[in-house]
Amino acid sequence: QVQLVESGGGLVQPGGSLRLSCVFSGSIFGLYVMGWYRQAPGKERELVATITSGGSTDYADSVKGRFTISRDNAKKTVYLQMNSLNPEDTAVYYCNANWRSITGWGKGTLVTVSS
Repeated sequence: QVQLVESGGGLVQPGGSLRLSCVFSGSIFGLYVMGWYRQAPGKERELVATITSGGSTDYADSVKGRFTISRDNAKKTVYLQMNSLNPEDTAVYYCNANWRSITGWGKGTLVTVSS
């Protein structure tokens, strides 16, 4: 059973940066495509970024050039570096692990961008 624990959320001013972390356990990390999703108040959950075991990445258009996803297979951890944050990035950010029919979700970490 995949377990994911996010950390690193908080309150940041517009233009600021945060780095989210997600620690994976319960299976073989290298098999999984890892991703970050977010859900803003009153909106549906949306994909932010994904990274394959080989390091290939994909991003939502809204975060391209500002966010960077990375993974450390030795530490079984995936990161999301978020720069140039704006109020529209305010959301609960969820870590996701996906391999074949197996999907796991973390409980989320809240990011609030406000002055």
